[in-house]
Amino acid sequence: MAVTLQGAQMLQILERSLRKYLPESLKVYGTVFHMNHGNPFNLKAVVDKWPDFNTVVVRPQEQDMADDHDFYTNTYQIFSKDPQNCQEFLDSPEVINWKQHLQIQSSQSRLNEAIQNIANIQSFQVNRSENILFVTAETIKKLFPDLLDPKNLSPGNGKPKAINQDMFKLSSLDTTHAALVNKFWLFGGNERSHRFIERCLKNFPSCCVLGPEGTPASWTLMDQTGEMRMGGTMPEYRDQGLVSFVVYSQDQIMKKCGFPVYSHTDKSNIAMQKMSYKLQHLPMPSAWNQWKCVPM
Repeated sequence: MAVTLQGAQMLQILERSLRKYLPESLKVYGTVFHMNHGNPFNLKAVVDKWPDFNTVVVRPQEQDMADDHDFYTNTYQIFSKDPQNCQEFLDSPEVINWKQHLQIQSSQSRLNEAIQNIANIQSFQVNRSENILFVTAETIKKLFPDLLDPKNLSPGNGKPKAINQDMFKLSSLDTTHAALVNKFWLFGGNERSHRFIERCLKNFPSCCVLGPEGTPASWTLMDQTGEMRMGGTMPEYRDQGLVSFVVYSQDQIMKKCGFPVYSHTDKSNIAMQKMSYKLQHLPMPSAWNQWKCVPM
């Protein structure tokens, strides 16, 4: 039995409830937070029961998922208090349309078993990415302070080195920059991802530094889950500390808006992990997970 949460009051109750399970609920909490601040992606939250839910799935409306091959639109965020027993709910066609190409995102690695079981039943192929989930010290302090151990913070004030302001200028991206972002995004590089990036740029704050020719040299933006993502730097401007400056600047913008600030980094990307540490972004005990599902 799936219950769709209707109206601001129910979503606010859900947001408060999810706070108790941070950082494991972060990917869903971040999405619900943005649903409560205008819901620019027109998402809906579905639970197995209300108000004492076990599992929540945030997903697009059916009418927005017209393209069966659009992973980027057909994205579901999931959190479960009981990952061992949420399979039946997730297997329901009114919760997830398993006939489409889709993505599932969660800060819960424990969902893997249920997703792999459904894959066997529904016969689709799953490609899973598990990365390090980083959260800024400020967000941890505000939302789940018990996890903030000052011993884990880098020395200093968490600010990046200054950039050459004669050469580079802090700015923001607009939709005309979607092609550039798409070209360098690890999960992108196609027409559907280009559309998704345009949508993120239209609806959320972004940050970049413009190089001497007036085009973005380094950038980052955020997605519908409130996560800082899709960052990149032009090859000729790498190793100059630009990405650190851009991430810090975006962090400040998001903090001013009251947004939770988090991101993920590949386990093999040591340079980004070091940069995160210097900016006082801390790795979480729960990982960042994405399951890409394709019907066979």
